[in-house]
Amino acid sequence: MKLKYVPNMICIARIILVAPIVWALLEERYGLGLSLSIVAGLSDALDGYLARRFDWRTRLGGLLDPAADKLLMFASFVTMTWMGWVPVWFTAIVIGRDIVIITGTIVYHFLVEPVHGEPTRASKLNTVLQILFILLTIAHAWLGWPPMIVVEALGATILVTIAISIVQYVTTGFSRLRQAKQ
Repeated sequence: MKLKYVPNMICIARIILVAPIVWALLEERYGLGLSLSIVAGLSDALDGYLARRFDWRTRLGGLLDPAADKLLMFASFVTMTWMGWVPVWFTAIVIGRDIVIITGTIVYHFLVEPVHGEPTRASKLNTVLQILFILLTIAHAWLGWPPMIVVEALGATILVTIAISIVQYVTTGFSRLRQAKQ
């Protein structure tokens, strides 16, 4: 195996971790669920670092990384909502953002040109905040720490970054569309 595929393998490991995280939470094994979620969150940072630092970027990795992120977020938020920890409306907004971005990307890809997108800074920040939200929500359910006000403040911050990232993606998409038509 070539070293340039290490980030891809890390993404695949993150995808594989999703089922055990959901299982652990549903079985009320919060310590295990939190530990696996920490590993998944750190793996997201590690694969990105390795890909950038050593230029181990691949087309597959460009697809696997966001897919692993979306799967982890979707499964975690749906599970936390099922457990009664996160309101349905909040999870719907988190997932809705991803649906808007994915739909826009697919439409642009097929109607204009292939997308070789780089996530915006707001989108990267949103992913980090969502991972932190998952970790803190599980920690609160397990240990009663941090206080719920901290989790709620983080949730409010996520809503702001969702709004900013959607505006950035939509305006960037329309700008590229205008350029492509010229």
